[in-house]
Amino acid sequence: MNYEIFKSIHGLSHHSAVLDSIMVFITEYAIIAYALILLAVWLFGNTKGRKNVLYAGFTGIAALIVNYLITLVYFEPRPFVAHTVHTLIPHAADASFPSDHTTGALAISIAMLFRSKKLGWPLVIFGLLTGFSRIWVGHHYPVDVLGSLVVSIVIGFLLFRFSDILRPLVDLIVRIYEALINKVTGKPTDQNF
Repeated sequence: MNYEIFKSIHGLSHHSAVLDSIMVFITEYAIIAYALILLAVWLFGNTKGRKNVLYAGFTGIAALIVNYLITLVYFEPRPFVAHTVHTLIPHAADASFPSDHTTGALAISIAMLFRSKKLGWPLVIFGLLTGFSRIWVGHHYPVDVLGSLVVSIVIGFLLFRFSDILRPLVDLIVRIYEALINKVTGKPTDQNF
């Protein structure tokens, strides 16, 4: 069933150069887009926004560590290794489950959603689109993306629930950054975002 759904989604590729280009762009540059969004919130946001960026970053890292641990105990070959698949772009024949791209995108998105619905929902939608693009280009099965969603939700919830553990580090990093910026510019950094 996993492969059948994969074929249905990936089968949409190679029919529209425009859609293929969009999906390739998303699959290759989503993580860069997330980094730029977080950077913008960090640079132009307020203290709360900077803290949210750090929590989202820590959540993304934790989720990717969980992905790595999963690959140590369970290895799923990529669709183009196990089947005849004409990928839109090349990829290494490493573990397919879960999708690191999708996990990184969704973990950051879900962490942000717990703290800011206004920014979180668009990021979650973009994260789901990232996962869809990974199937479209032929790099992942639907279950790989579903596994990423589960990892992201669980890790996002746990880090939100136990954020008190990270709070001293997050507060310290933001306080040091804002003190440095205040010293350099002479202006307070707690802007509205």
